[in-house]
Amino acid sequence: MAEGARLRTSSEKLPEEQGQDTGSGSSSGGGGGGVALKKEIGLVSACGIIVGNIIGSGIFVSPKGVLENAGSVGMALIVWIVTGIITAVGALCYAELGVTIPKSGGDYSYVKDIFGGLAGFLRLWIAVLVIYPTNQAVIALTFSNYVLQPLFPTCFAPESGLRLLAAVCLLLLTWINCSSVRWATRVQDVFTAGKLLALGLIIIMGLVQICKGEYFWLEPKNAFENFQEPDIGLIALAFLQGSFAYGGWNFLNYVTEELVNPYKNLPRAIFISIPLVTFVYVFANIAYVTAMSPQELLASNAVAVTFGEKLLGVMAWIMPISVALSTFGGVNGSLFTSSRLFFAGAREGHLPSVLAMIHIKRCTPIPALLFTCLSTLLMLVTSDMYTLINYVGFINYLFYGVTVAGQIVLRWKQPDIPRPIKINLIFPVIYLLFWAFLLVFSLWSEPIVCGIGLAIMLTGVPVYFLGVHWQNKPQCFNNFVDAMTRAGQKLCVVVYPQTDSKDDDVSEETKEQRAPIYKPESEAVDGARA
Repeated sequence: MAEGARLRTSSEKLPEEQGQDTGSGSSSGGGGGGVALKKEIGLVSACGIIVGNIIGSGIFVSPKGVLENAGSVGMALIVWIVTGIITAVGALCYAELGVTIPKSGGDYSYVKDIFGGLAGFLRLWIAVLVIYPTNQAVIALTFSNYVLQPLFPTCFAPESGLRLLAAVCLLLLTWINCSSVRWATRVQDVFTAGKLLALGLIIIMGLVQICKGEYFWLEPKNAFENFQEPDIGLIALAFLQGSFAYGGWNFLNYVTEELVNPYKNLPRAIFISIPLVTFVYVFANIAYVTAMSPQELLASNAVAVTFGEKLLGVMAWIMPISVALSTFGGVNGSLFTSSRLFFAGAREGHLPSVLAMIHIKRCTPIPALLFTCLSTLLMLVTSDMYTLINYVGFINYLFYGVTVAGQIVLRWKQPDIPRPIKINLIFPVIYLLFWAFLLVFSLWSEPIVCGIGLAIMLTGVPVYFLGVHWQNKPQCFNNFVDAMTRAGQKLCVVVYPQTDSKDDDVSEETKEQRAPIYKPESEAVDGARA
């Protein structure tokens, strides 16, 4: 999609920029007065991105998906623990890939570099078309629902009001992300801390309940008392629900290039965040059953709110506010990471090249952020977004396994490339066995939904061959792309980021050994960067 468009690099200037000093916006590693993505994400912010993206509204609103399929409190707690362990195993695999292929874009970049352009494009296509716009729209609507709930205590808030407030939330956070990476990460840090404090309050209240002797449903004979007939299919569905609840654990890999010392902070953030989230999920569910029976929990539409009403009395308002704050931070984290995915896709020639440009002073990927915001706003006016999420959830999970399989393939194809982290291959094998079990069960239980999801993904095949693979496009098309690219540059005041010839974290010998991984798929993309 980048063919024919000559990208202006950070060393060139638009006429109106002549005389301006752009060096102030460059990162410390940019050199030469050019602009580049800043390395401003430290360990704390990295943990905030992972924790903030995993913990959305689900643990506050509806953690009952696992319980109703597990059939008992004890089995539900086992599912939460096991899925947390499996998530940690998957995160270890991604940690190795993240430091072996230290590029932003996460699983898209890994799949593309290991399996080729088409596979990578399909991962990007389904993310651009459905996954991130729909997820962000749903989180924003959840935020607006809890903000407006006090204003409409006896009825539902009007649909138009919900969507309008969700749009305001998206626009505000897009402006923050466009203005500064530091601002965006500070927002993420603050709201992640807020949701952890709220969950900490729930856990403390649960411990108080246990000290008072309110642990009937935690006693082994009661915890494993089935309230429905045991069924292997339902247990598998409980594990699937649990795996979805941990979704977002791979989002830090989308911003690898903006991490301070990624070879240390990427694995450290994963090692800190995944156990923390597992602990919070397990103990929050323990706290819930100290105040509610399984039947009450399943009947509640907002578990944390019901919990607060039972135990917090006049302070019960803390829970709906906590859900609103949690979802606000969730929207910010999703905007931040998904825009980097689109940025990485454009840089590889899989999306319009203007999306791979950054502001000359702020060093933020403004076009990618605006594209992310616009696609989410379009989803807000779509009534079928919940249906779309059901269709493509299977595809999202499919690519987790494909990416982890890519780790094994890369070990076989390039065994000698430097790997700052090198885990035992038993870990990807364990993850893939669990992944295959859930994937086969999904296909067996919902073949039509999975089939429609696959069909949506495969619509990207003709788009790939027409937009990316086809090199000799008509000159009029190339001229149009070039004109649109320059218009986008002038509108957003952006340039293509300078590629740093030096890398403080990687030696010249290491970069030479890694060179085969980074070779762009399309020569036209390289020509465009010249």
